Amino acid sequence: MIRTDNKRRAAVLGSPIAHSLSPVLHRAAYAELGLTDWTYDRFEVDEEALPAFVEKLGPEWAGLSLTMPLKRAVMPLLDEISDTAMSVEAVNTLVFGEDGRRTGDNTDIPGMVAALRERGIEQVESAAILGAGATASSALAALARICTGEVVAYVRSDARAAEMRQWGERLDVEVRTADWADAERALSVPLVIATTPAGATDALSGAVPERPATLFDVLYHPWPTELAARWSAYGGAVVSGLDLLVHQAVLQVEQMTGCETAPVGAMRRAGERALAERS
Repeated sequence: MIRTDNKRRAAVLGSPIAHSLSPVLHRAAYAELGLTDWTYDRFEVDEEALPAFVEKLGPEWAGLSLTMPLKRAVMPLLDEISDTAMSVEAVNTLVFGEDGRRTGDNTDIPGMVAALRERGIEQVESAAILGAGATASSALAALARICTGEVVAYVRSDARAAEMRQWGERLDVEVRTADWADAERALSVPLVIATTPAGATDALSGAVPERPATLFDVLYHPWPTELAARWSAYGGAVVSGLDLLVHQAVLQVEQMTGCETAPVGAMRRAGERALAERS
């Protein structure tokens, strides 16, 4: 049941936060759903300031979206944490119950699965992950749901390799690590998930095979990346970081407002317009 009570509030927190597209996406959903008295803002909040910020929030607050560096810092402040969030020790969604109870969830993982499903990717026999940062652990958790075989993670250091193998054990995913110098080999598998910063995969664009399968590049600005552009030019399927942002935000809107189905199309169009204005 949608929460139509007046003057409900939500926001995204993080540091830095000025670049966040979350307000654009959530406000588009509110407009489409007719939630004219709902507001969604952004606040610059770091780990030290987070406890005091959460404590001062009143009963009008429906929820919070959390980005870096708060996804782990928020966990001690919660009354309940979903199994999905616990699996990667990261919460990106805080929902306030009618009684003030704080529940944490992670919509990045099901958001990745939903973004792939939207492109017809329900299951893959094997996959590769480029990078080993925080997003890579979410990618592994998503692959735990759809990959039936081996996942190869291409990383730059022994320490990162060890971390990815540990995440694999924790998430019950068969993970093999390989050196970043051999990352071109990743491009021939059924699904490649690039979790690296802007520019990190540019040098791989020349190695895209003639018939690539699916690339999920978590970046969204600037877009397309060189790898995504070459992949698309060769006829491969490309899932973007905007697709991920939209689908994880869809799940947040549904949890915070109580609506059964958030307006995916309206949210994506709003995100596309915002990114076009930044270009």
